[in-house]
Amino acid sequence: MRHCRFHRARQLGLVLALAALCLPAHALYKVVDPDGKVTYTDRPPSTSDAKVTPLSATSSSAAPQDSLPFELRPIVSRYPVTLYVSADCTPCDEGRKMLRQRGIPFAEKLVTTVEEGDALLRLSGSRDAPTLMIGAQPLRGFSATSWNAYLDAAGYPQDSKLPPNYQYPAAGPMIEKREPVRQAAPRPAPAPDQAAVPLPSASGIRF
Repeated sequence: MRHCRFHRARQLGLVLALAALCLPAHALYKVVDPDGKVTYTDRPPSTSDAKVTPLSATSSSAAPQDSLPFELRPIVSRYPVTLYVSADCTPCDEGRKMLRQRGIPFAEKLVTTVEEGDALLRLSGSRDAPTLMIGAQPLRGFSATSWNAYLDAAGYPQDSKLPPNYQYPAAGPMIEKREPVRQAAPRPAPAPDQAAVPLPSASGIRF
């Protein structure tokens, strides 16, 4: 297994016996608070004012369903594939190349900041790059043998079924950057109504 590490490197064990089992289907959620704070959790949040996105939903797949062959749509819907990479990472390049050669539709997320590394840690249990998510199953570090075994278990075909003109989407940031909310300029106070200003009396006292 080959991988890059955001803070420190460590060797991860690979349990190939799990490849023959069904992948876990428990949902993971991305929660964006009204103030823009992003958190990741494996339980649906109880608050109603936050924006909640299921990470294993169809919306996280690499492409719209109608652009994929019919036979791939139920697999992508149930087990969407997301590749988390870092910059200047040779194992990440090798993993990306393998997925494309096999014809796996996948989304690619670039992890570059400490905040994004923390989000990947909460999501997958590690900051390793590359990390491959197949549904809710994280695979840390690149191993063609392990990745292919889990893709087989998820039901992905071993040969590409994508159309020749299929375009893989460009990598995007793991955490979408939000523009700061601009405060509206205060309105100038209205000029006083001259007609409403009382006139001074002869003694100089206003009533």
